[in-house]
Amino acid sequence: MSLKSALQFVLNFFRPSLYARALTLLLACSFVTPAMAEVKVGLSDWPGWVAWYVAEQKGFFKKYGADVKLVWFANYTDSISALSSGQLDANSQTWSDTLGPLAKGLPLKTILVNDNSAGNDAVMVNPKIKSFADLKGKTVALEQFSVSHFVLAIALSKNGMTQKDVKIVNLAAGDAAAAFLAGRVDAAVVWNPWVNQIQASGKGTALFTSKDMPGLVPDLLVAQEKSIKAHRKDFVGMVKAWYDTEKFIREQPDEAAKIMSKVVSMKPDEYKVFLPGTRFFDEKANLEALGSASTPKSLQAVGPTIAKFLAENKLIEGKPDFAKGVDASIAQEAAKK
Repeated sequence: MSLKSALQFVLNFFRPSLYARALTLLLACSFVTPAMAEVKVGLSDWPGWVAWYVAEQKGFFKKYGADVKLVWFANYTDSISALSSGQLDANSQTWSDTLGPLAKGLPLKTILVNDNSAGNDAVMVNPKIKSFADLKGKTVALEQFSVSHFVLAIALSKNGMTQKDVKIVNLAAGDAAAAFLAGRVDAAVVWNPWVNQIQASGKGTALFTSKDMPGLVPDLLVAQEKSIKAHRKDFVGMVKAWYDTEKFIREQPDEAAKIMSKVVSMKPDEYKVFLPGTRFFDEKANLEALGSASTPKSLQAVGPTIAKFLAENKLIEGKPDFAKGVDASIAQEAAKK
């Protein structure tokens, strides 16, 4: 029987709902060898996630046998919803944005830490403000309930203050930076490229940055539990590909910036501003971050601090199980030589 005849026989014999079983029978009979289903991974505009295009273009996915399809989201929030609803196998998102779905009982697992913000987020103040004591009673522009809001809350807490000690003005990040540069507010909490723009203008300096709160702004690869079971080999390969990507960015930042900048329609020199403020995680850093709550900067250890902020601002319902939201086994398998 020819391959064409065999295929027609199976399609005629089985109902459409049993098509997958038909393909399985064909495979068992060695008539065809269908390709493995690709893993759909969402990502949006953040250096630690745009870096996945480096992995794709340098052939790192192929090198480790990971069949990955990168799905770009212009709106980051949409990618979170797509993962939670099962439209994606995995998504690039923050730990703080993962805690809400976990609190609702969604079976999501963090399998990789791409990076930590290490200076890309900052509390920018005018030259008259030299300390947090000087910031008391002043106006601070930021995007309410965003990472910027969280950065301010941690900064104030570390300096014996609360959000009640300042006057928060709710503006989108770009508008917050513009308001600060125009002198309409005393401070602004923004992320790059606005941090760099404010510094370059000479009108403001960083009083506090995400580098001062290590472990609290982690950017992750979060997967559906069922997808991990179905595509474990691909995810292991993807983690290995990430380690090659981290090494490539570290050793060849100019070429990496060229690849990454093209994705977001920026010039390579402009995009390089993001790299120093992003701590890309290698294998060792991942194994630590995915470890138990006894490891100080692990996801499980910093989870309660992040969850407290979310709860105080009514951004989360219920209590997330931090341990359930982490699966270190993929990274551990990838680490085996």
